Amino acid sequence: MCFKIYYEEEFSFFFLLPFMQNFTKAGEQDAVRCNTRANLIRRGCKENEIISPLNKLNIAKDDPLSASENGQVVQMRPQKIDLDLRPGLPVSFNVSFKAAEGHPVDLYYLMDLSYSMKDDLANVKVLGTDLFAALRKITNHARIGFGAFVDKTVLPYTNTNKEKLLKPCDENDQQCQAAFGYRHVLSLTPNKNDFEAEVKKQFISGNLDSPEGSLDAMMQAAVCEDKIGWNSNSTRLIVLTTDAGFHMAGDGKLAGILEPNDEQCHMENNLYVKSTEMDYPSVGQLATQLEKNRIQTIFAVTQNVESVYKELSKMIPKSEVGVLSSDSKNVVELIEKAYNALSSKVTITHDSLPENVRVVYRPICSHGEKSENQGVCDQVRVIFEITVTADLCMENKFFTISPRGIKDTLTVTINTTCKCQCDTAGPIGDPHPHCNNSGSISCGICRCNKGHVGQFCNCKIGDKDEHTLRASCQKDNGTECEGRGDCVCGRCECHNTDSGSQYYGPYCECDDDHCEKFQNQQCGGKRCCGTCCGKCDCNPGFEGSACQCKTSDEACRTINNSVCNGRGSCKCNQCECRGGYQRPHCLECPGCTDPCQTKVNCIECLGFESGPFKKNCSEACKTISSKIVEKFTFTSKECKQKDSEGCWMTFKLVQLVGEDNYEAEIRKQRECPPPPNFIAIIGGSIAAVALIGILLLMLIKLLLYMKDLKEFKKFENEKKKSKWAEVRHHSELFVQTEIAVTHFRLVSLDSDCVVVLVSC
Repeated sequence: MCFKIYYEEEFSFFFLLPFMQNFTKAGEQDAVRCNTRANLIRRGCKENEIISPLNKLNIAKDDPLSASENGQVVQMRPQKIDLDLRPGLPVSFNVSFKAAEGHPVDLYYLMDLSYSMKDDLANVKVLGTDLFAALRKITNHARIGFGAFVDKTVLPYTNTNKEKLLKPCDENDQQCQAAFGYRHVLSLTPNKNDFEAEVKKQFISGNLDSPEGSLDAMMQAAVCEDKIGWNSNSTRLIVLTTDAGFHMAGDGKLAGILEPNDEQCHMENNLYVKSTEMDYPSVGQLATQLEKNRIQTIFAVTQNVESVYKELSKMIPKSEVGVLSSDSKNVVELIEKAYNALSSKVTITHDSLPENVRVVYRPICSHGEKSENQGVCDQVRVIFEITVTADLCMENKFFTISPRGIKDTLTVTINTTCKCQCDTAGPIGDPHPHCNNSGSISCGICRCNKGHVGQFCNCKIGDKDEHTLRASCQKDNGTECEGRGDCVCGRCECHNTDSGSQYYGPYCECDDDHCEKFQNQQCGGKRCCGTCCGKCDCNPGFEGSACQCKTSDEACRTINNSVCNGRGSCKCNQCECRGGYQRPHCLECPGCTDPCQTKVNCIECLGFESGPFKKNCSEACKTISSKIVEKFTFTSKECKQKDSEGCWMTFKLVQLVGEDNYEAEIRKQRECPPPPNFIAIIGGSIAAVALIGILLLMLIKLLLYMKDLKEFKKFENEKKKSKWAEVRHHSELFVQTEIAVTHFRLVSLDSDCVVVLVSC
């Protein structure tokens, strides 16, 4: 049987004792063999019997730093290290780095060709000679490529009118190329003439909004290694020139583009074909791919967006920002300065670490930054002290350390020592007296033969199987002996606690170490827990969970010599109040209902022999003693409540000892409202009825009058119509009569009739 090797924090390590057979005492678990060196020696262990495994470090590959004219260089050593670690014990080793002179450089010039960069394009077309001359100062192995970008060719980024897609510039600009997202123009080449020739073929384009699709272009330039032509051994640079901000992940939703960027190469015929189908990459995605492909970035931007790209540079490893003049005339100087800044700083870091592994970098240089994630030094030749710690056991785990932007890597492989490294006292399997000749010794511990169990193989299980015996040592089918003892022949033999006392109980479920302490003494030093299984058994005269209190109620007594006013109990010489009453003496209860309201029925029956409790007042209100007074003598607040008869009762209450005991003073006189005047009520009622009746009769009379008046007018009108009809009839009769009328005279004419005198 072997143990894992444990450790303490602050590197106070434990060691293993493998040989001494009688090291453990009766009831002690074998885990006590693992302890600090001082504790093991104090218990009688000899120095030569202590095993303390140390870390092992093996440098598997260590090629010297070198450079060659063909571009093959070694800038970091060693290249491979194998570690055999003890959990928790750190190991340190040095890594040397020296930047090689004349190291190959690949520079990819990525230019914004939106309309606002028109003047800049004219200058870039003739900078090939100057740019190559600047690179020649750095290395003889320089190559330059060229790419251009604008933005996604969908609304709202670009006008999607067919004519505007073909010519997104002003009408006066004859040389204008169709809208596009990202175009790879020239793969990396050492020929400056090819660079100038391809750049001269480029024309300005255009879009609608100010931010550009620069992150799209950088992502494709980073992941399309074969298209761009990156050299595996070169220092890789992307120079981004623009005068505008950038779109990032999530902006594609404005155009209905929901598919996230997949960080893959999608170049066909030198065009990014997924520009209108995939969203822009996030800054995190771009930073990951740039670091993965060892690409360093130089942002050559105008002053109006300098602050934006400086914030972006903080999130992209190995990047610099330079201010571009309005027409890009200073771009060569800017690139040269930014490259020197990048190459003068060495940043060494790691890829993803295995779980439970910690790495700390300490650069040995004048201007260095110590960190758990990376080491930074402003020197081209530097040594880094790297400390690796494995917190838990593991096998064949590895991670890679490398300088940012450099191909060189260091692979670190980790294994841990988590098993005993000890020899047995005899051949494995041979019976040993220490194990009652029923088992063999392994690392000082008995390994029992079949049919025997126990710390010293002293229990023969016979017809019973081991599972049945062990089940009898489990409480409620839980852990065997609560993890605090050994199951020997079906009974628990309890271990000792860390303090030296012993667990006890049928399942070793009890111990004295968990009794509460008072003044740093268990049970206040009054009595050991004993047989109370983790609870203090206090001496007479003491109480409390830790026997911290004297058995006394002196501090709980009130001026009336009651204990907590009868509204609580005295524990540890302190009142524990009931029902919301407050300490120190349970006198007040802020959350309780006002007794002025709860006792009003009792006050009514006690003081005036009326109300709901009139018939059983003595029983219902037996907790209240009362007296009728003309003037109050109590100093408590005055209560004023209505009784069942509508009268106002005035009284005062004083709470006595107990939760519901009161003494009341009731004012003799109640304030009752005067009785009603029945004569006035009856007389007023009769008068009101009479008045209402008269008004109703007058209303009816008025309605009848209005109706008669309407009928009379109707009659008058019909009468007029009938008289005029009669006159007309007589006139016609006269005309028809053949009697010769010789004389007639109009006697009278009024509105109703006409009288005519006729003579023949």
